Amino acid sequence: MGTVYRKCSVKPPPADAVVSEKNGVRIAKWKSKGKTRTAPVNDAGRIVVKSAIWTAKYRDASGVCEVSTGCRDETAARKVLADLQRRAELVKVGLMSANEASAADHLHAPIATHINDYLRSLDGVNATHFANVTRHLNRVFTGCAFATLNDLDRTTLVAWLDSQGLGARTRNMHLAAASAFCNWLAHPDRKRIMENPFAKIAKADEKAGNRRKRRALTEAELVQLLSAAGTRPLNEALTIRRGRNKGQLLAKISPKVRVRLIRLGYERASIYKTLVLTGLRQNELATLTIGQLDFEAGLAQLNPGDEKNGEGNALPLRADLLADLLAWTENRPSDSRVFKVPAKLIKLLNLDLKLAGIAKRDSRGRTVDVHSLRHSFATHLSAGNVAPSTAQAAMRHSDLKLTMNTYTDPKLLAVREALNVLPALRLDAPTDAPNPAKACAFLPIRDKPGNVGGDRELDRRSSPFNAKALSQASCDKSLRVETKGIEPSTPGLQSRCSPN
Repeated sequence: MGTVYRKCSVKPPPADAVVSEKNGVRIAKWKSKGKTRTAPVNDAGRIVVKSAIWTAKYRDASGVCEVSTGCRDETAARKVLADLQRRAELVKVGLMSANEASAADHLHAPIATHINDYLRSLDGVNATHFANVTRHLNRVFTGCAFATLNDLDRTTLVAWLDSQGLGARTRNMHLAAASAFCNWLAHPDRKRIMENPFAKIAKADEKAGNRRKRRALTEAELVQLLSAAGTRPLNEALTIRRGRNKGQLLAKISPKVRVRLIRLGYERASIYKTLVLTGLRQNELATLTIGQLDFEAGLAQLNPGDEKNGEGNALPLRADLLADLLAWTENRPSDSRVFKVPAKLIKLLNLDLKLAGIAKRDSRGRTVDVHSLRHSFATHLSAGNVAPSTAQAAMRHSDLKLTMNTYTDPKLLAVREALNVLPALRLDAPTDAPNPAKACAFLPIRDKPGNVGGDRELDRRSSPFNAKALSQASCDKSLRVETKGIEPSTPGLQSRCSPN
């Protein structure tokens, strides 16, 4: 025979409680949230408070069980107790399995409770992955109005996904998050549901549903982009916003602010250059620390947790880029980031593209974004007649043709030599000249035949950015750069690598 009761807890009385005696029983009285509360006081001077929720106590095959009914009403609590006892009898006679009975205990609990338990089980995963899973789960279950596990329904989920107008990849990410959560619920160690209701829902075709098509930038466009990025912060500060001199670079700024803006522009251009000459993704560059740069070996060692494929690859760096990084990171602690990559780098890139006169979208509907710089890396490698398997190793891809993946050892490929076919985007020393053409010039370097950017001496004095150049930035001196012209842009190449 089962029963229902309210659990009691013993705790010190509130500071404002008044203790009095009535019919030989000591009673504490106090106010909480505008209401008067009372509770008996024991011999130790502590109050005995009953829970507002009723608990059911009954016996099943495993022994005596105590389960919270979630009810504040005694009659409702007794109904829950009756259901629990009936289920125990069904298990006892074999009409219901123990797993089904275990899952039934969780069906009516708030789904937020299960989500929080699931997210706690993901402790230790990549922070970006954790944030994505949290966002996708909350969006799915809020949009589908799933309040409890009993509400989970595949038809409702599919209808919601279809109604959101999501891209193929975004749709699949939401579906994967919901399905992984249900797999966790159905695991034998938990048995919160009998099976995953979202299993075998068809995924969208990401190739057919890809709404964003990126394009690579030509060498001429890359030169223009770096120049615009280097000059824009200073020029924006010098630009008059209103009046008869509107649009002219005549605003007055302090030498300290001038130096800071020049350095900011140089860092922005350096970020673009590094992305183009390494093929790094935005997050991989944003998490790269100075300690991960091996200047003697000419390598950038990625952490597995920060790299998309989680392998922790060592990337070879070109000599000219290595010299830039060496000067930029000089006298800085090894645990600091190489660059302060803005989280909204795409917004800054759009402004730099506009200043450089580069169309955001071309006539074929292809767009330019931050990941387009990685596309540019792959395109210029292939345009330089680099073997597809070598380009694959440089891009750190694994989805080229099976023959190239299975029978080619990427560890034996000459990736370092292949990087020399990329355009040499030199960052010239910054200056405070307000003229965009003089403020920061980024011109291609053409070495002698057979020595394209490969045999420069790695010396701090040869770097385009150093302490002396920065100290001269607040003066009215301009650094002259000999322009050798820009070669015709490299023709586009049909993509042979994954866009990721």
